[in-house]
Amino acid sequence: MFCFDSRVGRVRVAFTDRHGGADAGTGESLDLADHPVAANRARLAATFGVKEAEVLLMHQVHGLDVAVVDRSAVGRPQPTADALVTATTGLVLVARAADCVPVAIADPERGFAAVVHSGRPGTQAGVVLAAVQRLRGLGADGLHAWIGPRVCGSCYEVPTAMRDEVAAVEPATWSTTRDDTPGLDLAAGVRAQLQRTGVDVHDLADLADPVGGRLMCTMESEEFFSFRRQGATSGRMGVFAQVQP
Repeated sequence: MFCFDSRVGRVRVAFTDRHGGADAGTGESLDLADHPVAANRARLAATFGVKEAEVLLMHQVHGLDVAVVDRSAVGRPQPTADALVTATTGLVLVARAADCVPVAIADPERGFAAVVHSGRPGTQAGVVLAAVQRLRGLGADGLHAWIGPRVCGSCYEVPTAMRDEVAAVEPATWSTTRDDTPGLDLAAGVRAQLQRTGVDVHDLADLADPVGGRLMCTMESEEFFSFRRQGATSGRMGVFAQVQP
């Protein structure tokens, strides 16, 4: 169910893989897209000790909008945003991805948390920076960020013009694939953006054991969903963040 699950200070951060779900038709996959069985979300809510309605998602559009949520968001429609921020204890924030970069950001001491969906447009625009700015505007400090499973720069092939356009904004994204074609390393771009603004970054790829099968590239590892590998039927993983007492 979780490829990473840790409590740091007052904040719990977790990333799912594709296993441990209730959808037997796809090998009991833990799909968090809008279409799967509700039991998947119910199972995850139970692991955080909350009601399903307290697991807050968003309608992701590859933009820069950051939604600040509190108890009033429970039971209401998902906000249109690519980052969620809260200082409310108990609520579980979720961003979903299947090749894009899932990010959790937290102030573990003061009890602030955020989740971010950073795809190619979001990385180019700096959606993680928008989330950091909102967190600090609310009083957060000493921020840490966790970068989860995503397509790596050796697999993410793009047209030359696209690579040049994105790298002109964030040079760290420039990459060449293992086939010697133009590529983008979105996670490297996200890491660079966060580090420049003083956030302490933890990349799950640095913690993974490739021999143990925990590669964090969604295209290379069948432990994860991948839109590029599986096409339109691909599911979605999640990054979760919860402020705890």
